[in-house]
Order: sequence, then structure tokens, then C-alpha cells
Amino acid sequence: MSLETLPKELRHLRACLLCSLVKTVDQFEMDGCENCEDILHIKNNRDSVYDYTSANFDGIIALTSPEDSWVAKWQRIDKFTKGCYAVSVSGKLPNGIIRELKSRGYFYKSRDTSSTNK
Repeated sequence: MSLETLPKELRHLRACLLCSLVKTVDQFEMDGCENCEDILHIKNNRDSVYDYTSANFDGIIALTSPEDSWVAKWQRIDKFTKGCYAVSVSGKLPNGIIRELKSRGYFYKSRDTSSTNK
């Protein structure tokens, strides 16, 4: 597992609203999201970090072998980089990003499993 994708501390953690990768605000701002940077463009943009990630998430999965993990398949993260992922992320991407995803042929499914989102 790359140490760059692991959270450097337990405070100020956020989860990507698209892939659920968990890192600190500073890590997202410095490196972007290793899975979603080409879509979200959050590297070097703190406003985008706050727009496209959430501090409200449940559970953390440490993913070391995405291709071999049944949990990764179940969470739909088996094609993503090694790292820490939230089980559920509260919030939703802005409609403009959802439209962009759709125009690129991606189906967006919110990672929010709270009862208020169902």
C-alpha cells in the first residue's frame, strides 16, 4: 500500500463523495483523489476538496489487495487504488459533476447509505 494514500492523522479526515477514499483535507489538496482526480480536479483546490468530499462518513476499510477482496467487490472499490475507504459517505456530488459523469458514460451511485438518502 502506498503511504501517500493513507491518512496521515485521524483529525480532519474526509471521504471522497465519488469513490469514498479517506484522507486528510491537506492530503486531498496536495495530491487530489487518486481514483477521481481526472473528473473532480481537487488537487491544489481547497474549495473543491470541501465540495467533493465529506467529513461525515461511517466505517473505514483498509484496502491492500483490491482485486482479491470480496469486501472491495461488495463496496464497489475493487478497481481503485490501495488505501483507506469509508463504508458509507454522507452527502451527494453536485448536479453538474453528476451530469459530467453521465456524459462520460459513468453511472453515479451515491455512497450515502443513511436512511435519509433512501
